[in-house]
Amino acid sequence: MLKEFKDFIAKGDVLDMAIGVVIGGAFQKIVTSLVNDIILPFTSIFTGKIDFADLVLQFGNVSIKYGAFITEVINFLILAFSIFIAFKSAVKINKKLENIASTSKEKIEEKTGLFKKKKKKNSQEEQVSKVAPTTKLCPYCFSEINIQATKCPHCTSSLEQEVAKEV
Repeated sequence: MLKEFKDFIAKGDVLDMAIGVVIGGAFQKIVTSLVNDIILPFTSIFTGKIDFADLVLQFGNVSIKYGAFITEVINFLILAFSIFIAFKSAVKINKKLENIASTSKEKIEEKTGLFKKKKKKNSQEEQVSKVAPTTKLCPYCFSEINIQATKCPHCTSSLEQEVAKEV
């Protein structure tokens, strides 16, 4: 049971989530300080030196602290906007990485001759071309390797995914 727990904790997803929670908590403190120490005092210039945290409605013995609520709403909006910007940036980076990956795949195909124009061949060349290819290019290091290889001998990258895609 202890080994299973250790494996669970050692997974990348759990560690990433834990790091995200810690950084999120620290970022929340920064946003709270920004709102309480900069934005609200700046807005109090226009509202007649009113501190939002002190805004209270009294109904008998009950006090409704709507100023504190306004402060928390501002905190939330700034935090949500920051997360939105980070998400948009991550999506943009992923698109660029996908473009790079597809471009490198096109380069591999070009090197293997899939896009070359076919020339007229004489009968001897036709016999040679009917023979199945025996080599391919590694998609990671672009070295020529055996077509049946599942691991590149040059860069030791696993090629099993490529084999699965071809089948």
